[in-house]
Amino acid sequence: MIIFFGPAGSGKSTQGRIIADKYGWRWLSVGQVLRDAGEFDEILKKGELVNDETVVRLMNKQIEFAEAEGMEIVLDGYPRDVKQTEIMLADKNSEFFGNIKGAIVLDVPVEELWKRIEDRGREDDTEEVVKRRFEIFEQNICSILPLLEKQGVPIMHVDGVGSFDEVTERVTKVIQEIMPDSPEVWKDDEIDSIENDAIEREKSYGE
Repeated sequence: MIIFFGPAGSGKSTQGRIIADKYGWRWLSVGQVLRDAGEFDEILKKGELVNDETVVRLMNKQIEFAEAEGMEIVLDGYPRDVKQTEIMLADKNSEFFGNIKGAIVLDVPVEELWKRIEDRGREDDTEEVVKRRFEIFEQNICSILPLLEKQGVPIMHVDGVGSFDEVTERVTKVIQEIMPDSPEVWKDDEIDSIENDAIEREKSYGE
């Protein structure tokens, strides 16, 4: 299991999808799981967050499904905050942390993030909302990473600046370091469709 972290505009959802498809793994994001559940449309439309206990329950169920199928998993920004992390830490029967091979953090300067966000032109990307997303991400990541490190999870920082292919190459190199025995199973040319789908799935969960 690999976790991708990154602020709004970092490209973590797209890179996560690419890596999952490249290695034949399951891509799981909170936004995807909540939307697929079909129970939280009104909450998500308002830009509000579903409570942490519900998120953990739904994500754990999807992780269990994937593991039962013998699949590796790419987690997109989950756990999202300290409370979600602490809920899982409190479950003494959970093997979640022991199954994480590594956490990848996409590092992108704020100036570059603003440029990308302006270019994508989403209606919910107001200056006030985006600033708040950045603040929340920084607060969460500074608290989550030490908890993961305490559980023995390797934290890998990847430069997220450059062309899409350049970033994918860096991420792939890190994946090969973490999981050297993982063969690539996907070498198609459908990046655009994956990128659009990843952005669509995440856009209503504060990404």
